[in-house]
Amino acid sequence: MVKVGDVVARISYGKDIYFKVIEIKEKENIAVLKGINVRVIADAPLEDLVHPSSFEIREYKKEYIKKCNECMERIFYRRELEISRLRRGNSEENDFFYIPGRVLHVDGDKDYLEFCLSTYKQLEIEAYGVNVPEKDQPKKIKQLVMEYNPDILVITGHDALLKNRSDFKNIDAYRNSKYFIEAVKEVRKYQPSLDDLVIFAGACQSHYEGLIKAGANFASSPHRVFIHALDPVFVIEKVAFTPFDQIVSVKDVIDATITGIKGIGGIGTRGKLRQGLPRSPYD
Repeated sequence: MVKVGDVVARISYGKDIYFKVIEIKEKENIAVLKGINVRVIADAPLEDLVHPSSFEIREYKKEYIKKCNECMERIFYRRELEISRLRRGNSEENDFFYIPGRVLHVDGDKDYLEFCLSTYKQLEIEAYGVNVPEKDQPKKIKQLVMEYNPDILVITGHDALLKNRSDFKNIDAYRNSKYFIEAVKEVRKYQPSLDDLVIFAGACQSHYEGLIKAGANFASSPHRVFIHALDPVFVIEKVAFTPFDQIVSVKDVIDATITGIKGIGGIGTRGKLRQGLPRSPYD
């Protein structure tokens, strides 16, 4: 018997993704599902669901953790090389300090938000998080930006193409893309500069073209694929640690993610890292 909180997989999709059951609609005999590691909300008939074994769940999570760790290792290695280049030729290199971009992360999923905030901390990025349901983001986003005054804004949560819809250009074919697009537009009314405020927007299968046209610097999902929970963080890290007088390499941004070019895209954008001198002896 399937219950709220269970971890399940869909038989009809070859058990490719593991979900947590967040609601059961008994009259329709349908379960509402949230991806364990991908930003998607879906529904499925109860008879299409199966409980993976404890071993299968452990292996599934282990593979995800492995991919995250590999991304983190690449990030720290790249960052070390870039900081070394910045310091090269400075005889007083120890006196320099660096301030990466500050982040406001607005997420429709509380669990994913906490996961992302923990990762920002590991990556030494100052980040503030606010849990706002996707449908409420357009109404609240401007006030949040004014309150936190970030260098970088993340607008994300869950999304998906609605079942049996293949009209990829139609915004009504998506669960939450219209809310992300409206939220980006609201922010751009307040701060139109693509370099003064860098925006990542979208989730699984989101309407990528609509988000970019609305004013997002980076967005998901060009090929309407699922994106991983931490992909927005890995995108933002590259922006936060690229010097402000350099253009962020979109290819490097995409390469830093778990999903890759089918799930993440963007446009040329200035970085947010600033170098200062001297380093305070009390810091």
